[in-house]
Amino acid sequence: MMKGREWLKRYWVFLSLLAINVLIGILWPQIGRQSWTLTKSNLVEMISVIPPIFILLGLLDIWVDRATMVKYTGKDSGVKGMLISFLLGSAAAGPLYAAFPVAAVMLGKGSSVFNVLLFIGAWSTTKIPLLTFEATSMGIRFMITRLVLSVIGITVIAFAAEKAVPVEEKIS
Repeated sequence: MMKGREWLKRYWVFLSLLAINVLIGILWPQIGRQSWTLTKSNLVEMISVIPPIFILLGLLDIWVDRATMVKYTGKDSGVKGMLISFLLGSAAAGPLYAAFPVAAVMLGKGSSVFNVLLFIGAWSTTKIPLLTFEATSMGIRFMITRLVLSVIGITVIAFAAEKAVPVEEKIS
């Protein structure tokens, strides 16, 4: 069981934000009500998204062995690993915060940092519904231009970030 100091150390950010929210509610009741309404809405959204993500992560952890993950998205997977990571991120559904537990499982299973960063970048900027919306509302030329620039940007950032992470900090 967690001791008092450990509990405070672990949850100090949450407790600080809760105290600030209470203080705002006392000092500015109108803003406080809006803040609590927004907090409740976000909490309900997270509760509806997080459990299915963790169920899928559990299944991924059991069904996909490490050797398979390393083969398809590991350090030596090459262009194939890049494409798989990008397609997984682009086809994924849900908010960006749901991508991070998936990325952690990918790292734990042997995916390269580069491919995991490609996955997160694709999740955040190249989702298929977003691309279809852009194509229909802003035109195919805009959608293709933004997609190409996003792919280039994500790749450059992933490459630079992988080089910046010391070897001992990479999960293998």
